Amino acid sequence: MRAFVTGGTGFIGSNLTKRLVQTGHDVVVTGTITEQRIPDSVTLLTPGLVGIDWRRIGKIDVLFHLAANNDTESQDAEEMYHANVEASRELFERVVRSGCKQIVYASSTAVYGISPSSCVEGKTQLSSTTPYGKSKAMLERFAQDFQNRNPQVTLAGLRFCNVYGPAENHKGRRASMIYQLARQMQAGSRPRIFRSGEQKREWLYVEDAVDALLRAAGASGVVNCGTGHPWSFNEIVRTLNEVLGTSLEPEYFDNPRPDSYQSHVQCDMGLAKEKIGFEARIDLRAGIAKYKNSGALTR
Repeated sequence: MRAFVTGGTGFIGSNLTKRLVQTGHDVVVTGTITEQRIPDSVTLLTPGLVGIDWRRIGKIDVLFHLAANNDTESQDAEEMYHANVEASRELFERVVRSGCKQIVYASSTAVYGISPSSCVEGKTQLSSTTPYGKSKAMLERFAQDFQNRNPQVTLAGLRFCNVYGPAENHKGRRASMIYQLARQMQAGSRPRIFRSGEQKREWLYVEDAVDALLRAAGASGVVNCGTGHPWSFNEIVRTLNEVLGTSLEPEYFDNPRPDSYQSHVQCDMGLAKEKIGFEARIDLRAGIAKYKNSGALTR
């Protein structure tokens, strides 16, 4: 199989790229040398989707579209739309014209906005209040329309929920809170979390995220990509203390974005199991332990 991975030097993309190479596939990626190192056998097209030589991509079997502006705090709606919707439009059209019939793209549970209950595909209203979340909802609508116009193509979207794990160290403030809190605690600082620490999120280890992407190739529709089991930030700090061998109490501070912050995210994972056969294998404690043992939490 010949795979094209956009954002292939990024966090999830580099993990996916390495898995594809390990399993014997030919891989072309877009990305940048300032992110993660990828195997020498991979064809790297830079910089990102802007200005690349499309002729170098050639015939591909499957597109994994992970490149995006993922700055969840950005208020630049125009730039977010250009990066996450318009760039995807050109990409999908080009790869399908070259014969690609399988597309998998990254969406986000940010599309749900401030949901008071479990997030269920097709039932929970999409009500994001951020430019990032709105752009991902627009990408999903475009993708559905694109598939309607190209019935020979399978097109699957994964609503990722807080992915963490090795190869996110280049992301700075956009890295997962698991990484950021662990780094604070390893430096001997109290972990800083919003008051009262009972906000709950789901956390998906990157190995599971890669499994979901591979399973989604050949499927169509949009599914949640989480664990179905949210953890509070207080629970995260306790778990980090256990795994890291520390005993640091949280330092609480006020949430500066209470009107747009998702304080409770819990995904219904029934459709993901039905459509792509995906169930997360690694719970949060096991994931943090794997992360620590990989050595990546010290970088």
